[in-house]
Amino acid sequence: MKAAIVTAAGRSPIFGEFNEPTSTQGMEVINVSASALSQFSKSRSSGTHYSSEGTFPAVAGADGVGLTEDGCRVYFVLPEAPYGALAGKCLVDKGHCVEIPDSLDDATAAAIANPGMSAWAALMERAHIQPGETVLINGATGSAGRLAVQLAKYLGAGKIIATGRNEGELKELRSLGADAVIAFHLGTLHPSGGKNYEEALKEVFTQGVNVVVDYLWGESAKTVIIAIAKTVEDATPVRFVHVGGASGEDEIALPGAALRSSAIKLMGSGAKSVPLPKLLAGIKNVFEAAGPAKLQIATKIVPISEIEDAWKAPSKPRIVIAIQ
Repeated sequence: MKAAIVTAAGRSPIFGEFNEPTSTQGMEVINVSASALSQFSKSRSSGTHYSSEGTFPAVAGADGVGLTEDGCRVYFVLPEAPYGALAGKCLVDKGHCVEIPDSLDDATAAAIANPGMSAWAALMERAHIQPGETVLINGATGSAGRLAVQLAKYLGAGKIIATGRNEGELKELRSLGADAVIAFHLGTLHPSGGKNYEEALKEVFTQGVNVVVDYLWGESAKTVIIAIAKTVEDATPVRFVHVGGASGEDEIALPGAALRSSAIKLMGSGAKSVPLPKLLAGIKNVFEAAGPAKLQIATKIVPISEIEDAWKAPSKPRIVIAIQ
């Protein structure tokens, strides 16, 4: 079968032929139609994600959309190595499948599943968002961040604050539910950027903030935490949920005083911090919310034969590989 094959750890996939899987006890052969290139899928395929199997050569792709042997259209995740999602067929645990509503097309389902799940898990499973609460999305211009804004609105947030580097994309988020947007510029080229960001955050935090969903980590996350400590009223809990490290900064020098002087609750959200059944339930909820919430995600459909170029393409719009 045609497949995107990773020949060794750390390498990008190549287009080629791979043996087809056969069904076994408890496992389902999926006829794959589409698979999105999320950061999770890329890192797991290349062996750098903590959940990677480390078996090579292997077919790339951590999740996708397709038909079961009895014709049921499903989203699936974590296919059995070495049969990844970027191939005509893959092998999946039957418990790792979620049925897709008829109203949702294959490409959209593939594109929103992973980022939608991350946003849903952060908001519902970790932060336990309540209607009327104020939510800050740190790094809101990425695919997951944009969906987090939309889902926070759908879940009843009273106020949504969106932050990010791209001012043009931040303005677009107002039409998706953001009530306030804050652009920031950090790093050595912007020596006063951290202070400016802190001041802008403190201005909006004077009215309170309940939940932070962080897709960046690094200096921006540190600045958010410090602004909370300096501004939010004494003993007022703020649930800070770390989801992704898009900044590329794995560590921050966090002052202990920021924790001692606030009621902030730091937590992570993702595989292992949220049980897989709840992540799958989150995907089902996102699929069901797609219509009522009018969820939007920009996609670009690329044939699997072009996987080598697609793998290196920018993450926006979300690349969806068409398998069949």
